[in-house]
Amino acid sequence: MKPILYSYYRSSCSYRVRIALNIKKIDYDYKSVHLVKDGGEQFSDQYQELNPKSEVPFLIHGDAKIAQSMAIIDYIDNAFDGPDLFSKNLEERAKTIQLCEVINSGIQPLQNLKVLKDIVKRFEINDEQKAAWGKYWIEEGFNALEEMLKSTSGKYSMGDQLSAVDCFLVPQVFNANRFNVDLNQYPKIKSINENCLKTDEITNAAPEKQDDAV
Repeated sequence: MKPILYSYYRSSCSYRVRIALNIKKIDYDYKSVHLVKDGGEQFSDQYQELNPKSEVPFLIHGDAKIAQSMAIIDYIDNAFDGPDLFSKNLEERAKTIQLCEVINSGIQPLQNLKVLKDIVKRFEINDEQKAAWGKYWIEEGFNALEEMLKSTSGKYSMGDQLSAVDCFLVPQVFNANRFNVDLNQYPKIKSINENCLKTDEITNAAPEKQDDAV
């Protein structure tokens, strides 16, 4: 049975999982959950039965029903054949998770749609202030990530093979561009992203190539 991925084309967390599925060469069904239309399809009763957190991505594979991109990517790596997304070497696996988490917990949550909508409502800030908030936290995280990648990277984030780190890095650079972050400050991140975007696995996962892109 093919996996089913509930996704939104512009969700960076969904983008991560699409990359992972492509790296593992997994055929899957795409189910769109539009995060903006009609107040957000993620809040429908039907979807909340699947995922009470009302977020994407969400993966169904047989009896397995999994939320949160890190958990989904780990599941994909262990449930399917193909290139390893997380190294079998314990130290390298830990470093892979470390780099993923810089983005997963230290950058993206502070500039995602839910948080931005809340700070606008809570603090009555304007669009310029909202953009400055997102840009600040992306740059704060990228300052650290740039240094950390110097000891792990080759062509990609973990040497010369695509890994889980690249699944997280490319969508975060996509977000950085939306917030007008100058990537010339981060030559290592910029180089890795450019190399990643030369691969079919990553270009085919891009937001603009999804059926629900508008």
